[in-house]
Amino acid sequence: MDNLKASLVDEASMKRDRGLPTWKRALDFAIVLLLSPALAFIGVAVALVIKCGSPGAVLFRQRRIGYRGHEFICFKFRTMRLNAETDSHRAHTAHLMSSGAPMTKLDERDDARLIPLGAVLRSTGLDEIPQFINVLRGEMSVVGPRPCIPYEYEQYQPYHRRRFEAVPGLTGLWQVSGKNRTTFSEMIDLDIEYSQRLSLWLDLQIIAKTLPALWRQCQDLRAAKRSRATSPAAKSVQFNL
Repeated sequence: MDNLKASLVDEASMKRDRGLPTWKRALDFAIVLLLSPALAFIGVAVALVIKCGSPGAVLFRQRRIGYRGHEFICFKFRTMRLNAETDSHRAHTAHLMSSGAPMTKLDERDDARLIPLGAVLRSTGLDEIPQFINVLRGEMSVVGPRPCIPYEYEQYQPYHRRRFEAVPGLTGLWQVSGKNRTTFSEMIDLDIEYSQRLSLWLDLQIIAKTLPALWRQCQDLRAAKRSRATSPAAKSVQFNL
C-alpha cells in the first residue's frame, strides 16, 4: 500500500512538473472521450484520402519542442509529398521571425510540396487529429501553445522560449486571436499570456472559440486564393498559356 501511495504521489508530481494540473488532464480525457466516435470516423476518411492521393505513409512523425524545451515525437496526418525539402520552410520561418509580417503558412501560397487536398487538410486542422495521441500520452494538451520544430526553437531568444511555460496544445489563445493575421511577436505575447492566466475557465473559452476561428481561417485561405487568381500576374500567365 505504501508503495502504491508513493507511486501515485510520484505520478502527480510528474504531471505538475510537466505543466498539467489535475483539472487540465481531466478536461483533456473528457474531450477525447466525447469526440472519440467522430475522430475515428473522420480519421479513417482522411487516411483514405491520403492513401489514394499520394504514395507513402498516412501518418507523419516529427520531432517537436514542448513544455520547457523538452523534445517529443508529434503525430500528424501527412500532407506533404515524400522527401519534401525543408529549406523553404526554414527560410519562411526566419522571415516571419525577423520581419514582423503576418504568420501566413507556405501552403497559402500554393506550396508545391503539398499532396492533393493537403491544403484543405491543413487549413481545416484535420491533419492534426493524430495529435490526440500526444494528448493521451501527456505530451500535449487540447489547449496550449503550438509546439515548434527544433530549428525554430534554436532561433528563439530567451523571452520567446517563455511561451513553453505551458504544455503545447491543439488550439490556444493565439490560434483563436487571429493566428495567421498576427505577427511572430504577437504570437509569443499571446502564448506567454496564456501560460500566466492558465485556468479551466480560460481553456473552456478557447475551446468554444476554436471552430469559429477555423472557419475564419478557411475563409481567409479561399479569399487569398481568389485574390491571386485575379491578380494581373495570374491573368498574364493564363493569357500566355
